Amino acid sequence: MTRPGPGYPRCVTSTTSQQELFRFLEDRFACAQACTECARACATRASLVDPDGTELQELVRRKGIMCAEVCDATCRVLSENNRMDETGIRVQLEWCRTVCLECAHVFDKYPGAEESAAACRACAQACSDFMATLG
Repeated sequence: MTRPGPGYPRCVTSTTSQQELFRFLEDRFACAQACTECARACATRASLVDPDGTELQELVRRKGIMCAEVCDATCRVLSENNRMDETGIRVQLEWCRTVCLECAHVFDKYPGAEESAAACRACAQACSDFMATLG
């Protein structure tokens, strides 16, 4: 039996079917792509907000920047061949999921940020879905 690489579920072995491995990689890529889309939406939303505006505007700007950074870092973890183990990947995914949901709630209160909130929720769901494939 071969040892799985970093970020692969423990169940991936030399006897695992290629279909299961392909599905795992597709799910990992889908999560990384959702993170990229969320990062882009959050960065755009944050850049459109007046930094000297109201308290809500400042919250939207700060949450948008933080979400963009966390999503970008999560995408890099998922797309690069790194040395992070499954536990580290789970922690990163959970952090990303939590930040995305917090950001979506803030965006819900801000007129015109519906698409950004939807991107955050899609990313949070993709992170949850991928964590489920890790076993």
